[in-house]
Amino acid sequence: MARSLNQVTLMGNLTRDPELRQTPTGQNVCSFSLALNRSYKDQSGEWQEATDYIDIVAWGPLGERVSQYLSKGRRCLVQGRLQSRSWEQDGQKRSKVEVLAQDVTFLDSRVGGEGNEGGGGYSGGAGAGSSSSSSSSSDKPKPSKKKDDVVIEDVGDEPINLDDIPF
Repeated sequence: MARSLNQVTLMGNLTRDPELRQTPTGQNVCSFSLALNRSYKDQSGEWQEATDYIDIVAWGPLGERVSQYLSKGRRCLVQGRLQSRSWEQDGQKRSKVEVLAQDVTFLDSRVGGEGNEGGGGYSGGAGAGSSSSSSSSSDKPKPSKKKDDVVIEDVGDEPINLDDIPF
């Protein structure tokens, strides 16, 4: 029998704060929803905007980190798989397709709150985004500049010429 592939990668904004719950066995489960914006041309050639809303479920330590670091409006990248489930509610059969998250990358910077002005992604690792305001600059020796250190300069707003990329 041939194997199937069930892999999803989504990037969007949280529509609500994540909800962390525990199962009767003590397992943590976090549920949240992503808004995915897209643009398309309609039959008249006009650009239209549409938004899709996708429910996400993250289990265990991943769910704990999501509920701790993400909130409504924040951007994230979710990698996981589709999962369908069904149940009966008020005598009617219900079903739902959701994404079971295997990895969540936090895309907004944790410091500064709104937007992504600070650039960079926050991956939720321990100690990331924290700073100590009580230590002075003389507490730690500054690293000496080596000949092999890479210096990255701002490239400005010019478009990138693909022929200039060496690979």
